Amino acid sequence: MVFDYTNGFHDAANAIATSVSTRALTPRVALGMAAVGNFIGAHLGGNVAKTVGSGLVSLPQGQESLGIVFAGVLGAIGWNLLTWYFGLPSSSSHALFGGLAGATLCAVAFGIGGEVLWSGILEKVIIPMIASPVSGFLLGALVMLAVMWTFRRGHPGKLNRGFRWAQSVSAAAMSVGHGMQDAAKTMGIVVLALYTGGFQDDKTHIPEWVFWSSAAVLAAGTYAGGWRIIRTLGRRVIHLDPPAGFAAETVAASVLFTTSQLGLPISTTHTITSAIMGVGATKKLSAVRWGVAGNIVIAWILTFPGAALIAAIVYLGARWVF
Repeated sequence: MVFDYTNGFHDAANAIATSVSTRALTPRVALGMAAVGNFIGAHLGGNVAKTVGSGLVSLPQGQESLGIVFAGVLGAIGWNLLTWYFGLPSSSSHALFGGLAGATLCAVAFGIGGEVLWSGILEKVIIPMIASPVSGFLLGALVMLAVMWTFRRGHPGKLNRGFRWAQSVSAAAMSVGHGMQDAAKTMGIVVLALYTGGFQDDKTHIPEWVFWSSAAVLAAGTYAGGWRIIRTLGRRVIHLDPPAGFAAETVAASVLFTTSQLGLPISTTHTITSAIMGVGATKKLSAVRWGVAGNIVIAWILTFPGAALIAAIVYLGARWVF
């Protein structure tokens, strides 16, 4: 639940940065709407939760395995706090996956049972990690070009007012998509802990209380707001106007809804950030602050190994407790 909360305030920018930066919504209204959307989306993300709970690592039932889950989650929390401090919109999802993998590998080195399912990591993490930013960038550019062509003779003032209203809808859809992905990942970890701890025999069954607790805590974290990252996405990458914000959010929400139904745990951060870059590139390449974008991409690359390293270090101490 602590990870779930950090995920909420770390990834609040995913849902509201564009709406706040274009003044379509006030910050607190946007955060409140994002919290509600996350709560609703959590109840629609069962397929992603099953992938996270059973498709990335294989752990035997027992107290030692609970130590692995504990260390993996703390590794993800540590990476979330580190990147939040520097205002970098890294992926909480990949921090979680990296933490689990790092703790599991460390446990195996000490002779504890367990296995990292590298085929699952490749299929469910690595490939989507590459595909979601590329698709987000290209689709963002295409949708923005379509918007520019369709409304090329419109009055700028009226268009901005209209798209500010439209952004309320696209931001709400983005919030629901975020809940479908990110609350589901916490649910998957809770189910993994329930299975390894011997509290249930089914690796994929999600008790109703897990839906409600994960959704509520993610919503609370989102409402707390991660203002450092909101500033980075909303202002430092590119200056967005309402049509651009609408295009970026629409693309990101569409990708999140599609992948959630397929059970693919992709990064909401990668998707919305790349969509913003794609939208900005349609105006002119220099409109995107590529130095800031480069720092963000570096953080993306370092997330999996960084969280894995933190989790492995935590496990060295946790193994004596568990």
